[in-house]
Amino acid sequence: MPLDDVRVSVLDRAFMFGDAVYEVIRVYSGRAFLRGPHMDRLRRSLKEIRINADVDRIDARMGETLSRSGVAEGMVYIQVTRGAAPRRHQFPDPPVPPNELIYIEPLDGDPYDHLRENGASLLTVPDFRWGRCDIKSVNLLANCMAAQQAKAAGCLEALLIAEDGTVTEGSHTSAFGVKDGKVIASPLDERILPGITRALMLELCRRAGVEVVQHRMQQSDLTQIDELFLTGTTSEVLPVTKVDDKPIGTGRPGPVTARLYEAYHAHLQDWLKESD
Repeated sequence: MPLDDVRVSVLDRAFMFGDAVYEVIRVYSGRAFLRGPHMDRLRRSLKEIRINADVDRIDARMGETLSRSGVAEGMVYIQVTRGAAPRRHQFPDPPVPPNELIYIEPLDGDPYDHLRENGASLLTVPDFRWGRCDIKSVNLLANCMAAQQAKAAGCLEALLIAEDGTVTEGSHTSAFGVKDGKVIASPLDERILPGITRALMLELCRRAGVEVVQHRMQQSDLTQIDELFLTGTTSEVLPVTKVDDKPIGTGRPGPVTARLYEAYHAHLQDWLKESD
């Protein structure tokens, strides 16, 4: 049905408590990119918060919805909630059926095209999110507040800084540094979402012979690194040239970031050919 016609109970636990998880999948040429890894992460998120939903069926419904949409370039949004029940903090007992939402949104071109050549500016913001950022939960208030703070400062994205000075990630992106030709990636833990594009980037580094150093980048490291870039479902691989109005490296997109962006699109083109 048209998205405007969708109705959800006000007693749905996503509305009351943010008791739900979600996925966003990029669509290229009418196909869902990295579909399998996204569904695997959805399974993990559901397991972690103990919602019993049939991900294989959701995957099939997503494919049907995408096919019927006629959207060639866009994104898929999937959300699974614990369902509608009287407002109690404890999970409904007995459990109620989960509510599932799937919708397709078209994208008109590359939303970051204007930043590919000159790079993006970021603002550092204290990371005050909850302690299980590895779960792709719809509880995104802290992310929204950080993103808005960055926007008010004229920046594209917020770079989140933990209490110990660690750079965790962006408000809706993964962050990588580059030093002496080596990519710096923070080890995954409960403070960092296991990004699907992030995982692909690590694989592309391996294929390209780019060394990856697992290192918890500190805010103080930002003045010492040569390059900084973000990855995400819609941002793909995006160079960063300023943080807190201070240049990263030369203040221009660097060669390693450019190489990995090319590797991303070469992989994408190979995938599209294989899917034909």
